Amino acid sequence: MTTSTADFTQRVTLGRTGLQVSRLGIGASYGVGAGDIERAYNENGINLFYWGSVRRESFGEGIRRLARRNREDLVIVIQSYARIAGLISWSLERALRSLCLDHADVLLLGMFNHPPSARILEAAQRLRDSGKVRLLAVSCHRRPTFRQYIQEGIFDILMFRYSAAHRGAELEVLPHLAIPTRPGTIAYTATRWGDLLNPSKIPPCEKKPSASDCYRFALSRSEVDVCMVGPANSDQLSEALLALEKGPMDSEGLGWMRRVGDYIHRWRPGIRARVFGFGEA
Repeated sequence: MTTSTADFTQRVTLGRTGLQVSRLGIGASYGVGAGDIERAYNENGINLFYWGSVRRESFGEGIRRLARRNREDLVIVIQSYARIAGLISWSLERALRSLCLDHADVLLLGMFNHPPSARILEAAQRLRDSGKVRLLAVSCHRRPTFRQYIQEGIFDILMFRYSAAHRGAELEVLPHLAIPTRPGTIAYTATRWGDLLNPSKIPPCEKKPSASDCYRFALSRSEVDVCMVGPANSDQLSEALLALEKGPMDSEGLGWMRRVGDYIHRWRPGIRARVFGFGEA
């Protein structure tokens, strides 16, 4: 296991992209608003913002405000779930208009558990060649597919699930990143959809993790450049930002998180796992 000894308050290079990014990125889907977005940037240097599945107006307003003065310092990720090549450009343009931007830093092809078709890849590459996006990323729930993505080198950034309760990436993704020009990496679902924060699911005689503990666990792997957070309000954002101040976990902390994660992972998967396929390690 390769653990990080880095200062989480300092930005890192996002793999081979050359972009300098904060160790936490903030997603639009959960409710945190414009003022908090600006606070995270101005006080903590958070510069990666994810315009993903649910696009809340107040979050978009925060991006618009920051972009007026700091566009070159921001890394804006726009996601498309389009499975028809002709819709990818439409999806991106619609997002750019809503954010008052002329380009995105990253176009993320969302949840491609198997490699996209040639037509979809060509559409994405045309957008990159035209300057509408700078880099291409992909997210995936089927971890073995990441090995192919890494070997082919088409995507500049990979986005994968990683938490104390879902550690399969340690065997099926992270070892394949030991190459000189590896893609950038973004981990998400670090709280395992809140299960790691639920007192009723914590093993007896173990303390309950906080959200910042979950983010620190993910970022303690040196192969993870960024961990996504999804705060719903100011308090949750403040809690998430504590991960930067506290920094990497020591071996005792990592062992504790793994014990809690193993206990939660043994719970019978619920309806979400059966319907969406989220029940694997």
